[in-house]
Amino acid sequence: MKKPKILILMGSDSDLSVMEEGLVFLRNMEVEYKIDISSAHRNPDKTVQYAKKARKEGIEVIIAVAGMAAHLPGVVASHTTLPVIGVPTSGGALKGVDALLSIVQMPKGIPVATVGLDAGKNAVILACTILSIKDDTMVNKLETMKKDLKKENEEKAAKMRKILTH
Repeated sequence: MKKPKILILMGSDSDLSVMEEGLVFLRNMEVEYKIDISSAHRNPDKTVQYAKKARKEGIEVIIAVAGMAAHLPGVVASHTTLPVIGVPTSGGALKGVDALLSIVQMPKGIPVATVGLDAGKNAVILACTILSIKDDTMVNKLETMKKDLKKENEEKAAKMRKILTH
């Protein structure tokens, strides 16, 4: 088994539903990943150890999924020089706006790339795009994905035009 290149950390098991479509994408792209629950608040030592050891273990990108206060991506980013992608989740009283702002408003020197609310698949695609910098096979797979998206969009447009045109 190859070493994982992407580490996915979730603050809670409730975050798994946000990542499910992304995990399918990773399997289809044949990208090895490691996934775990590691709360920045309930188990900060575990979170820090993941961040500090990731590069030595061959991880190249970290995805951190969190809701509400959403400190997980920032805590991870503060303990690594690897790229960190934050995925805010839409739960809680503020419907995820608090999570989005917590992740996107990081202090200078601790950047976290941020995708939209519940956008686990986009986080995975961004991680694969980062990996593609030195992986031509990944470039080809991503180009195929974009061609498929374009084809799907054109098929939907043609169907809509057929329905709406007199």
